[in-house]
Amino acid sequence: MTRNKLRVGAHVSSAGGYDRAVERASQIGANCLQLFSGSPRGWQRPDLKTIDANKISSKQRELDVKPIIIHALYLINLVSDQPLIKTKSLRALKETLLISARMKAGGVVVHLGSHQGRGWLAVRDQLLVDLTALLTTTPKEARLLIENSAGQKGKINSDLVEIQWLLTHLELKANLVSQNRVGWCFDTCHAWAAGYFFSEKAPKLTDAAKNPIRGQAMDEIKRLNLLASLACVHVNGSRDPFASGKDRHANLGEGLLPLEDISRFINLPAIRKLPLILETPGLKKPSSAKKEVEKLRQILGEKGTG
Repeated sequence: MTRNKLRVGAHVSSAGGYDRAVERASQIGANCLQLFSGSPRGWQRPDLKTIDANKISSKQRELDVKPIIIHALYLINLVSDQPLIKTKSLRALKETLLISARMKAGGVVVHLGSHQGRGWLAVRDQLLVDLTALLTTTPKEARLLIENSAGQKGKINSDLVEIQWLLTHLELKANLVSQNRVGWCFDTCHAWAAGYFFSEKAPKLTDAAKNPIRGQAMDEIKRLNLLASLACVHVNGSRDPFASGKDRHANLGEGLLPLEDISRFINLPAIRKLPLILETPGLKKPSSAKKEVEKLRQILGEKGTG
């Protein structure tokens, strides 16, 4: 089997076991993947004792599918003003980090939540305390990856400045960035919706815009010194106009985020070398999922995995 240098992946189902997820990824032409560790809409996480790490790693070696990225459940809100939600969120995220460490995953991607109108400045200090405690009480093999949001009202980390602030202070408090315990994940659809663009000039804002123009994506990543801590990229189109604040993914080339803009970004040398993971609607069916993966490979100038 030819080993591909680039890591091109997709979010796949983990039904039947994480080793089956590896097989599903390989069957659609992917050589890395993302999955949920359990139901994304329920708090309960699988028992660690049920996870056969050797079986998973053996299947990864056999099919050359790595890394596995785990996406945290959707219910998590670490900045909720409801103590019970916050407690459940921290517990679920800790359990997911333990799963990640056991199966030697590449990281746990998470949306940290919504400040519910209180503002970033009102929640960031306590969030820093909670993340530091979480990461210093979980295995060193577990890595947390903070994902940028789409600029929806109240959602934190839509502005990359907020991710920079968290990473900077997590490093200052406990060296968590340099120890590879925390990094971040960039989503193209979310960035587009939040007001980041990928062409040389910003698109014009329409009546649908809810966010300001925040800047050219790579320029901002470099300006904020976020490139070294970027661990993976979600490659998604967008069903909505620039700066809309709406998180609605589209298949590559089918939405309002131009395919040439996506191509321009993911073909940058610093981005091409990262795991590139699709979360597009076409992944719901194996036949169309295979086409989406092949489309991504074509954008990257690659063919197949065999």
